Amino acid sequence: MTALQAIELDMLRAFLRVCEQLQLRYFLVCGSALGAVKYGGFIPWDDDMDVALPRADYERFIREAPALLPPELFLQNSTSDPQFPLLFSKLRHSGTTYVEATVAHVNMHHGVYIDIFPLDGYPTEEGEQATLEAIKASCQKKLSCVFHIPRALRGRIGYALRRALGYHKRTAEIVATYTEAIARYDTEQSERWCNHGNWQGRLEYAPREQYGDGVMMTFEGAPVRVPQLYDAYLTQKYGDWRADPPKEQQIGHHFYERMDLERPYTEYIKRVVRGGRELRWTAKKP
Repeated sequence: MTALQAIELDMLRAFLRVCEQLQLRYFLVCGSALGAVKYGGFIPWDDDMDVALPRADYERFIREAPALLPPELFLQNSTSDPQFPLLFSKLRHSGTTYVEATVAHVNMHHGVYIDIFPLDGYPTEEGEQATLEAIKASCQKKLSCVFHIPRALRGRIGYALRRALGYHKRTAEIVATYTEAIARYDTEQSERWCNHGNWQGRLEYAPREQYGDGVMMTFEGAPVRVPQLYDAYLTQKYGDWRADPPKEQQIGHHFYERMDLERPYTEYIKRVVRGGRELRWTAKKP
C-alpha cells in the first residue's frame, strides 16, 4: 500500500463509521469495488477511492456527517465550497496537499480526497430520458469551462465562449440545476440506478438489482459493501475485469501538480489578485 492509499484508507474508515452511526446504505463503486472483489483492497496502481449512496442516504450524509467526522476531514461539495465544479462530494484531508492539474487554478480545498457519489433513479419514458440527457449535456458544457483550456481548436472556441458568458462564476448555480434534474427520480421507485457523477456516462446506468442490498467484502482488512451482483456491475463497466490491463496501462488516472502528504494545500496555493479582484489560484513553485 502506498502512503497516499494509506491516508485514503483512513478516510474510508471515517466514512464507514459515519454511515454505521447514521445507518446509511452505501456501496464501494468503480475501481474501489473492483479492488475489493479482485484484490481484497486497492488496485495496486490506483490513486483514489469511490463510494456511493442512494440519493436519500447521500443527502442525509451531506447534512449530518460534518458534525460527526474528525476535524481534519472536510466534506466538499458545491454548497460547502462554492467554486467546486462537480455534482458529487469529496471527503478531503485538510492536512495534506493534492492539487490536480485540471483544477489547480480553482479557489477551493485541495487536500487528498475520496469521492462520494449520489445514486439516482432514471425515468422510463423516452421523452423524459431525452429531456434529462439534454439538461445534463448543457450543465456539463457550462461546467467544463471551469477546467483547463482544451487542446482542440473547436473545444477552445467553446471554452472561450462559455467563459465570456461567465459560467465559470456560476458554478454552484449550475450544479444546483444539474442536481435538481437528476434527483427528481426517486431511487427506490426506479428500475434503473445511475451514478451521474462518474465520468463513464451511461456505463454507470444499471438495473437496480445490480446494487440490491449489497454484499460484504474485505478492503484492506475493513468490511465493506459492494454491489450485490458485482460480476454484472464490473463487467458492464470494465469488460473482462478479471484480466489485468497491459503494464503500460497500470497507472493512476489522476494527474497532480503538487502532492504533499504531510503539509496542507494552503502552503502550495496562492491567490493572484489584481485591482482588488481575485483572478485565479495557481500552484506555487517549489
